[in-house]
Amino acid sequence: MNQPTPAIVAQNAVRRLPRIALLLLCAAYLLPGLVGRGPWKSADITAFGYMAELARGTEGIARWFDPLLLGMQPETPALVPYWIGAIAIKLAPAWLNPDLAVRFVFALMLWGTFTATWYAVYYLARTARAQPVAFAFGGEARPTDYARAIADGGLLALIACLGLAQLGHETTPALAQLYFASHLFYGVAALPYRRAGPVIALVVGTLGMTLSGAPTVGLALAVGSALYIAYERHLVAKAGADVSSDDGPGYTRGALFTMIGVTLLAAALVFGLGLSQWKITLDGNSIGSEIRSQAKLLLWFTWPVWPLAIWTLWRWRRQLTARHVALPFWFALVPLAATWTTDYSDRSLLLALPAFATLAAFALPTFRRSAAALIDWFNVLFFSGLAVLGWLYWIAMLTGVPRKPAASVARLVPGFVGEFSPIAFVLALAATIAWCWLVRWRTGRHRAALWKTLVLPAGGTALCWMLLMTLWLPPIDYARSYLPQVRAVAERVGQPSCIAELALSRPHIAALRHHGNFNLQPLLLGTDCPWLVVSPDTIERLHTIIPLEKWRFSGTLRRPSSASDDLLLYQKIVP
Repeated sequence: MNQPTPAIVAQNAVRRLPRIALLLLCAAYLLPGLVGRGPWKSADITAFGYMAELARGTEGIARWFDPLLLGMQPETPALVPYWIGAIAIKLAPAWLNPDLAVRFVFALMLWGTFTATWYAVYYLARTARAQPVAFAFGGEARPTDYARAIADGGLLALIACLGLAQLGHETTPALAQLYFASHLFYGVAALPYRRAGPVIALVVGTLGMTLSGAPTVGLALAVGSALYIAYERHLVAKAGADVSSDDGPGYTRGALFTMIGVTLLAAALVFGLGLSQWKITLDGNSIGSEIRSQAKLLLWFTWPVWPLAIWTLWRWRRQLTARHVALPFWFALVPLAATWTTDYSDRSLLLALPAFATLAAFALPTFRRSAAALIDWFNVLFFSGLAVLGWLYWIAMLTGVPRKPAASVARLVPGFVGEFSPIAFVLALAATIAWCWLVRWRTGRHRAALWKTLVLPAGGTALCWMLLMTLWLPPIDYARSYLPQVRAVAERVGQPSCIAELALSRPHIAALRHHGNFNLQPLLLGTDCPWLVVSPDTIERLHTIIPLEKWRFSGTLRRPSSASDDLLLYQKIVP
């Protein structure tokens, strides 16, 4: 017997969020930072470096299955993200910067993640056990309208996640994994209601995860989904039904076979290509500090959805095996396990955000008005305060007044000279005005809409990202880009026939090749280049590698905002 639902929602509470408003919010979150910058350190520029190497295509089609950057394989064993970026570079017109072409394609992938998450939440909310209590005299929310309102809330929750802001705007395998994970999530959620779309999403999501650097996570998600579908089928058979149960449209026998087939195909790829490597890195000596570090990451990365997700698990505790709770819980649990047991903490946790947002959305119909008001006022104060600080420090950066904020900016980005940009100013001002209007709307008498509690978190996150990518884009790009350092190298060496390198990191190699268009060659291969770029990590043993009497030290080239990224430059002494 099903337990009663904790959701009590009237029809007037499921008014539709205007599509134009939702689309504009998504655009305001996606577009800032798309232009006006280059690849950032360090995963962003590294991934782009592999894409650019594939796009050059100097070693034939075989290299596409073994991408290399100056002989080094990528740290993330991904293929599909590098293929997507390389194809984007190849298809881009000559006048379009290659890194901009890649960012545009990956922005479309983030948009696809938004779409898949919305539809996943929508179909989960359509299930009978997710529906609100039926009123004695009618007036409860209609199923379709209720599902649409919950889906709007789920998308707003996803946009509000702090951890999505930077990683969602980079061109790394992590964003591709998020895209494929969200499609796998949608496929499992929608399979009882649709056929062609969910099946395609299942195939794309599962195989995409396998070939995008997260094969074990993708396989675990697929196996868990198949087991859950089998569990639901068992309940249906036990109840004597054919294809439906008390939970509404259920998983058919064909749906179960489809999920099993997709899972077996993914398993064949994982084990056939030797990708089954769960890189567990638990250190018993530092387990305490590791737990604290991971807990802090979890708290801020998934803010503000994690408190809502916990509230959902509590309020819906009698429906933990229901589809709308069990599936997002599993899709959050697996990435969490990867987060706590591997070195790729934040990028593994990124995959859990659609599931966290889904759980957060199902907290909305269980809130009391006082709790919703508390959340609203916290968000008004928090994001308004951040916006005021953003404008204050921007004015200080340009004018030097107030002095303390100006000194703080100068300390963070030494050597940067700010310039006024009319376009950036207008866009930032428009975003701030829109935020003020949103606050006025929310604090007015519009209290019925179910998704209203997540409007301010999503709008505030979009506002802060817009301010960062307009007013603050030049100093951020200056601080996170390798371009200033590469320019310093170019001023010293000009355009030589080649530059030898020794122990450089992948980000440095990618940056020197992209920004400087230098012909880098490993020193240990016996190159005869007039210049040598060395990592400081080798300075103590450098005399054992090269004859120092044949090289003249030319200087230390620093990335302005980080002394840890120094490069040592040597010039060959011509006899």
